[in-house]
Amino acid sequence: MMFLKSVRAGLFLAAAMMTGPLVALELKETPGLDASLPPVAERVPSEPLVVDLEAKGRETGRHGGTLDTLIGRAKDVRLINVWGYARLVGYNESLDLVPDILQDIEVEDGRIFTLHTRQGHKWSDGHPFGAEDFRYYFEDVVSNEELTPAGLPPFLLSNGQKPKFEVLDETTVRFTWADPNPLFLPELAKSRPPFIYRPSHYLKQFHEKYGDPDIIAKEAEKVKARGWAPLHNKKDDMYNAQNVDIPSLQPWVRNRADSDLRFILERNPYYHRVDSTGQQLPYIDEIVMTVADGKLIPAKTQAGESDLQARNLSFADVTVLKKGEKQNDYVTALWSNSKGSEISLLPNLTVKDPVWRELLRDTRFRHALSLGIDRTLINRVLFFGLGRPANDMVLPASPLYKAEYATKWAEYDPEKANALLDEIGLTERNGEGIRLMPDGRALEIIVETAGEDQTHDDALELVTEMWREIGIKLFAKPSQRDNMRERAITGELLMSVWWGFENGIPTSEMPPEDYAPVHGDRFAWPAWGDYYETGGEGGEKPDWEPAVRLMELYKTWLVSREPEERRAIWDEMLQIHANQTIHIGLVSGVPQPVVIKDVENVPLEGIYGWDPGAHFGIHRMDEFYMAE
Repeated sequence: MMFLKSVRAGLFLAAAMMTGPLVALELKETPGLDASLPPVAERVPSEPLVVDLEAKGRETGRHGGTLDTLIGRAKDVRLINVWGYARLVGYNESLDLVPDILQDIEVEDGRIFTLHTRQGHKWSDGHPFGAEDFRYYFEDVVSNEELTPAGLPPFLLSNGQKPKFEVLDETTVRFTWADPNPLFLPELAKSRPPFIYRPSHYLKQFHEKYGDPDIIAKEAEKVKARGWAPLHNKKDDMYNAQNVDIPSLQPWVRNRADSDLRFILERNPYYHRVDSTGQQLPYIDEIVMTVADGKLIPAKTQAGESDLQARNLSFADVTVLKKGEKQNDYVTALWSNSKGSEISLLPNLTVKDPVWRELLRDTRFRHALSLGIDRTLINRVLFFGLGRPANDMVLPASPLYKAEYATKWAEYDPEKANALLDEIGLTERNGEGIRLMPDGRALEIIVETAGEDQTHDDALELVTEMWREIGIKLFAKPSQRDNMRERAITGELLMSVWWGFENGIPTSEMPPEDYAPVHGDRFAWPAWGDYYETGGEGGEKPDWEPAVRLMELYKTWLVSREPEERRAIWDEMLQIHANQTIHIGLVSGVPQPVVIKDVENVPLEGIYGWDPGAHFGIHRMDEFYMAE
């Protein structure tokens, strides 16, 4: 049974962390809440998720306080729904999938998923949450062509087929596919999940099937929507935190729309988690997000203007942040960055130029480029030696990690690099000592950079000198992210510098989508990714054997039934990447600074990433509390 073992194990862990029978738990009222609210026993589910903080090595917290943090743009208020990380199932710090909002989940044959919600669970406005909210999403939102013209998203399809959806009772629903669907549960645990449930009691008033036509028309006119469907889509905002009226299941909720520069997120009085002493989570009353110029956030953080900050901070800020610790009474923790590499050079294997295309697809050429880079020097110069000279690959924290993945073809050996380039036939040089390509052009590689990270530009300066030793000239070309993506799609982009694989700590239960050519926005193979995403209507069909095999393996993973099968698929995919050096990673494991001021239960060592991780989410921000 796929996933059943991991989900059941997670549920057992949660149960093991409880202190005694649930009926013996005495729930405590949260100070400062609106007196008109029902008592806590009526606000939380009859079986809330009980967390034993002592078993996790943390302290039982206290209610109250406001946590101030800085964001670089107004739309980053949506991060409250990332950091809160209330998910149907979510990752714990061991990267296991465990029930969270759900009471339980049963998986049969990798294709039948029965979801059990918690009896008495309520939305942030006090209305019941349950099976009807799942039904509304599946039947009235994602299956409605006017609301979702693209049809069901990929995670709700298996072999292109829709599931059978059933409501079994008020707290139980079932999704049944004809074939296995291992994509389903990991999708629910993402930083930006699909929210396969909706507050039906709220959204029905804007749906043509349930709402009053006159009211819908008036509401549409208010927001300049052209009909009920655009109106519904505006109101249906589970992630961006723009609609202050929509109920939520997250620990903090935006209830006011009084500012675009300072956002106040208030505790959800109906949140489903409690600690083992009976206190309802979250501990912190309010999260205040203040918009500031992203370039000024490190200085503002150093000045003590943020209680918890990682967003808009990078390793380059560590020295400045450390200097302010004593004066402003904060700690700069260094968490492990979960990216496969802090800096990665990405040859575009689908570049339009036929000479470059043949050269970049020659494994010997990519090996030579990799061998011509002194990663130890880059690590020492840019990161004080605190990173790891390594490929863009899975990290030691991943159960899929093998040491050879990190080091294969990653040693500094310019002599061997030169020999490989000679073997290819690139033996002719111009007056500057730069090798000539088969068509007589100088071997000059234009590497485009978005200018979003100064260390990327600094690294290119170092690589420029190193590659000159093997007869290759590097030109760094400043660009912008959108322009780079456009040039990649049209085949004009030759090579780019970017961050490495977003998920450097995968388990075999996570989809290997970053490691296969299945997304058109990846700089290493945009045309192949576009071909996959459009079902062959766009892009190019892969015609390079390693890419063909990676796509085959990804498709096999999508219909796999057992963890052992998925592990074998992952192992082969990672071996292909190690052998082929598709990404030329430079340094991995570069720490992410996390500034902590007057906030307790924040780990000094942690994982910082998007998926999995949700920044603070995997460490359960609802368990953080403010110091007295």
